[in-house]
Amino acid sequence: MTELLNLNRLVYFTTVVETGSFTAAADRLDVAKAVVSHQVGRLEQELGATLLRRTTRRVAPTEEGRLFYDRAAIILREAEAAYGDISQSALKPTGMLRLTAPLDYGEKVVAPTIAAYLRKYPKMRIETIFDDAVSNLVDEQIDLGIRVGWLVDSSNLARRLGSLQQFVVASPELAARLPKDAGPRQAKSLPWVGNAQLRGVGQWLFSKDTETVLAELNPVVSCDKTPGVLSCVLAGIGLGIFPDYSVADDLARGRLVRVFADWTLPSGGIHAVFPPARFRPAKVRAFVDLLIAAERRRARSAG
Repeated sequence: MTELLNLNRLVYFTTVVETGSFTAAADRLDVAKAVVSHQVGRLEQELGATLLRRTTRRVAPTEEGRLFYDRAAIILREAEAAYGDISQSALKPTGMLRLTAPLDYGEKVVAPTIAAYLRKYPKMRIETIFDDAVSNLVDEQIDLGIRVGWLVDSSNLARRLGSLQQFVVASPELAARLPKDAGPRQAKSLPWVGNAQLRGVGQWLFSKDTETVLAELNPVVSCDKTPGVLSCVLAGIGLGIFPDYSVADDLARGRLVRVFADWTLPSGGIHAVFPPARFRPAKVRAFVDLLIAAERRRARSAG
């Protein structure tokens, strides 16, 4: 079986040709002369050809050696260029960044971060998948995934970006019609708008001081996208549960009000998720840094 190409042996051989001796080649490469001689000898054995004509004063390539040198020099230049390109891409963002995020977080936080990213790195290109369904990063060749809530076990790597609180909200008109004693214990009798993407979430754990209540919801409408859920809640159809970033603007402008405000729901995390890899490209690292900065600003404004 033919041995795999050893680029180091090409380096030793081409250096001997360029310097005219094993000694000079060893000096240039900062290795022992015996190492150069041994590696060139192994190369000749692998090729089954004499590449160098050795005399007491000088080493010169044979006809086969000259032809091989011309090709080997091209190979080494291409390898060096490829290495340089990859090294540069590891140092600064280049190329295309593919990312995915939940629809509401994508609209509220990721989109403004993309704008800041492109102002900083105008030669970058970004392809986004804003969807409440979870994408497979490896199968879909995605560089970065944003997960909101609670991570499930997977082979992906993750970094926490920030945290979120969850609020029960309703339109002011619907909130005014709710019974005065409405709380988690009455949740089943109240109208709710459900998110069909949140599979299996029919019950929510509410806490107040040392008291906890496991409330069962009864959606009168279910939507498959978070913006659809929000639109139905804004229209007064029912109550909804949302992460703080989704409803912060509507709460501030009075389009929504908090319900059960003295009760809390479990807080969740916001994570950057990466496909398994030994090294993380600069284009991903730079975007994550901007997301972390955005989450810090959001936390300060919420506090």
